[in-house]
Amino acid sequence: MEIASLALARVDGVALAPGPMLMNRDPAPGETDVPLGTPIALEITTASPDTLDAWSVRVWVNDSVAYDGSAPSPIAAPFAGPASTERSAAPTLRVVLDPVTALPSAADARIRVVASSGGGSRRLDATYTFTVEDVAPPRLVAALATGASTLRLAFSKPVAAIAVAAVSLAALGAPAVGGAVIGCSPADTLVDLTLAEPLSPGIDYEVRVVGVTDARGHAIPAPGDTARFTAFTPPRPAGRRFDLWSMLPKYNRRLDTTGELARFVACLQEITNWLLAELDALADLPDIERAPEWMLDRILADLGNPFTFPLTLLDKRRLASMLVSIYQQKGTAPGIKNAVRFFLGLDDLEITPLTSTTLILGESILGEDWELGPSTRFARYAFEVVVGRVLTDDETAALTAIVRYAKPAHTHLVAIRTPGPPPFIDHWEIGMSDLGVNTILH
Repeated sequence: MEIASLALARVDGVALAPGPMLMNRDPAPGETDVPLGTPIALEITTASPDTLDAWSVRVWVNDSVAYDGSAPSPIAAPFAGPASTERSAAPTLRVVLDPVTALPSAADARIRVVASSGGGSRRLDATYTFTVEDVAPPRLVAALATGASTLRLAFSKPVAAIAVAAVSLAALGAPAVGGAVIGCSPADTLVDLTLAEPLSPGIDYEVRVVGVTDARGHAIPAPGDTARFTAFTPPRPAGRRFDLWSMLPKYNRRLDTTGELARFVACLQEITNWLLAELDALADLPDIERAPEWMLDRILADLGNPFTFPLTLLDKRRLASMLVSIYQQKGTAPGIKNAVRFFLGLDDLEITPLTSTTLILGESILGEDWELGPSTRFARYAFEVVVGRVLTDDETAALTAIVRYAKPAHTHLVAIRTPGPPPFIDHWEIGMSDLGVNTILH
C-alpha cells in the first residue's frame, strides 16, 4: 500500500489588506442543492496587528437579524439551534447559525455580514447567497376547461411526462358524461389535455393525477393530486330560452314524482344545447379570422390555392385574406416581391436580368472570347433572384415555388443567388512572409 503525500514546492505569500475579512463560509457562496437543516457557518478575521470589533459584527439571513455582536445573547433565537456556536480566537471570530426552522425547499438564502476593525475605522459589508435543495413535491394547483374537449392543468412546479392513463375524471353532478383523456401536451407547469368527447356543460368535475412526479422524482401526494373545475359551457345569445322541461305539459311534470322524467329530459337538454351551439357557430365558418382550420383549408381550396408547402394556422388565415391580391399582381416584379415578402419575410430581394456573355457571330474570336451561352431569345426573358442573406433548404424550395408561380409565363428563372462565405485574406506575417513571394497588398 502506498500512502498519498503532498509536497509544496513553493509558497507565495499574499499581503493581507487591513480591515475585516470574511472567510470559510459554509455553505459556500453560489452553492446549490444545500441539504435542508444545514447550519450556516462563517468566519471573520483581520490581518495583524488590526483588531476586530466584536461588538460591530452583525449577520442577517434573508433580512432577519441572526447574529448581533453587541447583544447579551448574540445569536438570535430563531437561529439558536443545537448546532449554533460562537467562538472567538483572536483575531478570528467563528459563528455557526443553526436555524430552528429549516429554510424552505428550493429557497435562495441571502447572507449579509457587517463588521468593523480598528475602532470602526475600517468596515466590511459583504453579501452572498446559496440555494437550498428542492425536496418539495409538486401539487395540482388548479384545472380549467379551455374548451368543450380540452382541459388545462396547472402545477406548482414543472412536472415530468404525464401518461394519458394517469389522469382520471369524475363527474360531481348528474346527468353527466364521463371523461376520457386521449392526448397530453409536453409536460411543464401547464399541461393541456385532450378529451375523447365533450363534457357535460356546466357540470362540476374532479380531475385526479396519479404517479406524476417532478424532475427530481418527487411524486404528488394526496390531497394535492386532485382539483375541481366546471365543464365548458358554450355561449348562447342573450334572451334565448330553450328549456325542454318547461315545454312539457304541466300534467306530465306533476306526474313525475320519482324524478326519472326530469333526468331523462335533462339528457335531451344537453344534446339540444350542443346542437344549438353548433348552429350558432355556423356564422363563424366563413369568417377568416374565426374559422377553424379545417374550414380554412376548404376556403383556400375554393380560392384555388396554388401553394403546396406547409403553412401554419396563422399563415393560412393571412393567405386566405391575401390570395386574391396575389392573383392580381401575378406576372409582375412587384407581385413576385410582395409574394416572397408575404411568405418568407424577405425584404432585400432583387430581380435582375440574366448576365451572360454569349457567342456573337462575326465578332467573337475562336480561342479568346468563345463562350457557349443561351440563345438570344432565352437570355432576353431570363432572370435571376438575388437575396441578401443565406437561405435554408426549406426557404430555398419555398422561394423557388413562389417565384415560378408569380413570374410571367414567358420568362425563365435561372438561379437564386445568395451571399457566399467571406473571402479568405492571407495576411502578411512578420518573420514568415517573404517579400515578393507571399506578400499580398489588400
